[in-house]
Amino acid sequence: MIYCLISIQDIDLQLFQFINTDLSNLVFDYLMPALREKLVWLPFYIYLIAFTFVNFRWNVALLFILSLGITVGLTDVASSRFVKKNVERLRPCNDPNVMDVVLLRARCGRGYSFTSSHAANHFAFVFFFIYTLGRLFRRLRWPLVWWAVLVSFAQIYVGVHYPLDVLFGSFLGIVIGMLMALAYNNLISDSIYHN
Repeated sequence: MIYCLISIQDIDLQLFQFINTDLSNLVFDYLMPALREKLVWLPFYIYLIAFTFVNFRWNVALLFILSLGITVGLTDVASSRFVKKNVERLRPCNDPNVMDVVLLRARCGRGYSFTSSHAANHFAFVFFFIYTLGRLFRRLRWPLVWWAVLVSFAQIYVGVHYPLDVLFGSFLGIVIGMLMALAYNNLISDSIYHN
């Protein structure tokens, strides 16, 4: 059992070093830090709100936006307040055993690393959307999944998370997003989507 845990940590570290160091290039150095910034995605969020209000009755649009916000909020609390505070895994950029070899391309937060809240929040957002409005807008499903994957990948590339942080953060987000979508779909009738 101990050997298994050690080997998983070794694989995690090797994968981190591959992504953070070996994949290093000028395009990623510019792109990856930007992908994880909230302000970069502000036009997308504004578009989503406008899109919802244009395509659905205002009460449906408002309920959807509020539910999406609650989903991301719950995911953030679960990741930041519960998982991180109990696991207490240091970020690679703060870990004395690793920090000397980390190529840090973003601010290194003081909080813990496991799970990645960026990954959790983005996957919760995407899977809530997929299992609610995604039923009507199927073409948006894969672009949204790839968006969450890129934002999550960026956390590793910039040096603030290990791959397992991102993997389990993604899983946490998927579970919460799907559960919240199930609750949302049970709360409203399918007929409410149609104008």
